[in-house]
Formats: sequence, C-alpha cells, structure tokens
Amino acid sequence: MEYLLQLITNKLLFAGLISWLIAQVFKAINNVIITGKFSIERLFGDGGMPSGHSATVSAVMLTAGLNYGFDSAAFGISAILAIIVMHDAMNVRLESGKQAHLLNIMTEHMERITGKDLDNGQKLKELLGHTPWQVAAGCALGLIVALVIYFVS
Repeated sequence: MEYLLQLITNKLLFAGLISWLIAQVFKAINNVIITGKFSIERLFGDGGMPSGHSATVSAVMLTAGLNYGFDSAAFGISAILAIIVMHDAMNVRLESGKQAHLLNIMTEHMERITGKDLDNGQKLKELLGHTPWQVAAGCALGLIVALVIYFVS
C-alpha cells in the first residue's frame, strides 16, 4: 500500500502526466477548430501543436530541478532525456512523417495507374513529429505546469 501512495504522490510523475494531458487536450481542441470535427486520435496521437512529448519531459525536468536541486541526478537524467526527446521529435520523427506522406502519395498514384489496391486501405501515419514551434510550445507548457505545481503544492 505504501508503494501506491508513493506512486500517486510522485511530483515528477504528476507533472509529466498533467503536462501531457493538457497538451493532448489542446491538440484535440485545435483539430476541432481547424477541421470542424472531433477526432479521438488527436487526444492520444502524435504530432500537432503543442508537442505532448516536449511538454512531458520539460515538466519532469523542471520539477526534478526544483524539488531535488539542479545538481541532482534526477535533474541531470531528466535534462538529457528532455534534450533527446525534443531533438528526436523535431528531426527524426518529423522527417519520418514527411516520408510517410510522400509514400502515401506514391501509393495512391500507383493504385490509379495499376488499378490495384496496393496498401489494403491502410495509409502510413503521417503525423509523427513536430515542427520547432510545436516543440517550443510543448516545452513552454511543461515548464509552466511544473512551476504551477511547485508553487501550489
């Protein structure tokens, strides 16, 4: 029972999860504004504004620094993790999404030319990564959530 109490009172975990949840809700709202319809995929999916990954890791990083010190192992590990995750979102996953988009276009053209269904109706997922602005917005969101949690609790 003590482990459960430790888990639900873990500030690092709480800050990260709250930041992720807020980012995902913002994505869903943005999607409704842009497309006029609600998509459950936007609540749980990757890509879009703001970056949920960046919000999560930046909230964990700042919470670690504020609660355990900026010279602590918790801060050091979470800072390195944040850098890796945000770099990956802006570069590797963004480029993978661009490649998926081009492959989907190529598949559609080939289907029209050959008259055959090449992908069995399954498109590659295109929203994988984030632009630098989406990452920056997610990072800012995570930092704000961490500060609010720190000063409120």
